[in-house]
Amino acid sequence: MSDPKIETYTGPAGGWGSAKSLATYLAREHIPVSGTAMLTKQNKPDGFMCVSCAWAKPAKPHPFEFCENGAKATIWEQTAKRNTAEFFEKHSVTELLAWPDHDLEQVGRLTEPMRYDPQRDRYVPVAWSEAMAEIGRELQAIAPRSAVFYASGRASLETSYMWALFARLYGHNNLPDSSNMCHESTSVALPQSIGVSVGTVLLDDFETTDLIMFFGQNVGSNAPRMLHQLQEARQRDVPIITFNPLRERGLERFTNPQNPLQMLTGSSTEISTQYHQVKAGGDLAALTGICKALLAADREAEAAGRPRLLDLDFIAKHTHGFAEFATFCDGHDWSAVEGRSGLKREALEAAARVYGEARNVIGIYGMGLTQHRKGVETVNMLVNLLLLRGNLGRPGAGICPVRGHSNVQGQRTVGISEKPELVPLDRLAELYGFEPPREKGLNTVETCEAVIAGKVTAFVSLGGNFIRAVPDTVRMEEAWRKLRLTVQISTKLNRSHLVHGEISYILPCLGRIEIDHQATGPQAVSMEDSTSCFHGSRGVATPVSPDVRSEPWIVAELAKATLPPNPRVPWDAWVGDYSRVRDAIEATYPDTFRDFNARLFEPGGIVKPLPARDRVWETETGRANFTVPAGLEADPDTATDRRDVLDLITLRSNDQFNTTIYGYDDRFRGIDGTRMILFMSANDIARLGLEDGAEVDVATDARDEFAREVKGLRVVKYDIPEGNCAGYYPELNVLLPLWHYDEQAKTPAAKAIPVRVAKAAPPA
Repeated sequence: MSDPKIETYTGPAGGWGSAKSLATYLAREHIPVSGTAMLTKQNKPDGFMCVSCAWAKPAKPHPFEFCENGAKATIWEQTAKRNTAEFFEKHSVTELLAWPDHDLEQVGRLTEPMRYDPQRDRYVPVAWSEAMAEIGRELQAIAPRSAVFYASGRASLETSYMWALFARLYGHNNLPDSSNMCHESTSVALPQSIGVSVGTVLLDDFETTDLIMFFGQNVGSNAPRMLHQLQEARQRDVPIITFNPLRERGLERFTNPQNPLQMLTGSSTEISTQYHQVKAGGDLAALTGICKALLAADREAEAAGRPRLLDLDFIAKHTHGFAEFATFCDGHDWSAVEGRSGLKREALEAAARVYGEARNVIGIYGMGLTQHRKGVETVNMLVNLLLLRGNLGRPGAGICPVRGHSNVQGQRTVGISEKPELVPLDRLAELYGFEPPREKGLNTVETCEAVIAGKVTAFVSLGGNFIRAVPDTVRMEEAWRKLRLTVQISTKLNRSHLVHGEISYILPCLGRIEIDHQATGPQAVSMEDSTSCFHGSRGVATPVSPDVRSEPWIVAELAKATLPPNPRVPWDAWVGDYSRVRDAIEATYPDTFRDFNARLFEPGGIVKPLPARDRVWETETGRANFTVPAGLEADPDTATDRRDVLDLITLRSNDQFNTTIYGYDDRFRGIDGTRMILFMSANDIARLGLEDGAEVDVATDARDEFAREVKGLRVVKYDIPEGNCAGYYPELNVLLPLWHYDEQAKTPAAKAIPVRVAKAAPPA
């Protein structure tokens, strides 16, 4: 980190700022020419799916079908820098533990398998055969249910299917994944209300929508390619109503780098036509207020003899529970709605007015809705709003959760789930001749709890940086070191390699962008995007080292080393020809993956069948359900009545993707050279006796015996609701208690952590 600079950013999202940033990264990673060539293949029919976010790939891609952050992910993975055995010889694990996240990954791509040597406190080279044999022996020696097989969101459908099958053949459903940390609230909420666990919107719906409502998702940093759809909608005069605590540049203005006129003139497109800075956790109350206003306006219209605002035919034919829901909305007075949402009645009525006039409405949301104690209820409240006017199951309308990692949704589709009821276990038993485990497995929070309790012995990770991503960092790292076995299948070094078990391996894998040569030639893989479409992907780059292996190969070798032979599971044949894995996926899920291989590179992707898109509701009532929340409070742990406690929102910078830190800048928020930041409102800064730029210590306001504190954050005055503050994760995950999670989904409630802020203590 350099000397930090803080100054207001006045430019739009996109534009020359993005172009300059990419040029800088290409030069820094020493791939200015080859990197540019690779980017032309990103999200193209003959190229590779982006390795960062899961936004959809259009049937007719733009000439440059990548965004700033997606390009950074490609550049970061395909760097010319290499992390070899010589690096590990120079640096002990104890030394590397003091390195920042960015510096660890910037060393470069891992090039050969490594094993931790406790005598030397270093990772040392190991042969693949030796690594697989020892990992297999260790897994054979323990009870299967004491092992956890984690998956990040990047693994392909083929790898994910093999991973999930390996776990069940071994004997457990302990298959937590990164979805548990972000959109598990979606996976629990939507089956309750509409009978599917994913969103219903396709890219085509953006072309016919009349209104987009946006909740708790920063498109400019987290899914910038969506700005194309938002810009095109605005050019058709489609209003976009945004609810978000911070004013994010991507939700305000966008200059399209592929529009020569905008680039030459410096002009931009206004994105949000209404921007409501809701309090953290206030979306539940805000949505209640919009519904309350719409119900009142509908009654007024009926009394005056005007057309009704509610879609009464849809409600009568397709929904259940409307009367109870209307009673809930009517039962909360406006003062309560205003107090919890932080928004005025007039603002919510203005949003309801536009909603009531629009025929087709898309509801988009991100982790601003899901990462709360009542995240499930909040997601379902957005469904309630859409149901009032029949905005589900028709073109131009629907619900659109914006997923994070590039295949996090897809790996659930092919069996990575701790919930056995979501997996066709009988079909797996028939295909592979074994009895799958039927007991519920561990999700992410439950895995952390089990590690702390000493009930987990081995942790094998298919990608990701688990120890850095989870809550309660200090407690987790202390418990983690007591594990017997930790295995990381990775492309780059991260903290999860350094906080390790007694026996620890790093198994370097090919990235998706690299050409994957197997027995039958170069292989293609597949992913599922946020709109539930499946896409093929072909690597285009030369592998970083002859000693790295593909993820399917690594999974197959681990399985062969661990499991007894099973002639019905053709691990070697699958590795030699990934199309045979896709045949197995189709055999397991025939309705979802019909003609999978034949349609793999279908323009726009293979559309996943979803009953809710056809107004078929696979719920207990057989209808779409209005659900009634317990109240207006999304985070009952937070101290809304105490003025010395703030609700902390953890967020990404413009220079990161999940736990991967590309640099120390956050251009859109005016931060240069640091991540140790606490964004606060001017009123809170003054009320707490602080100053803009002051150094502060932040501690969790938790009623347990554990102290959680981060020292040395710099206060930055920012446009954020009073009573809220914000800072970057993963650095502030230490402040998030493990028990502070959604009551139904166990998604960590990282968007409203009660904290106390004080001037930094003077040096001792």
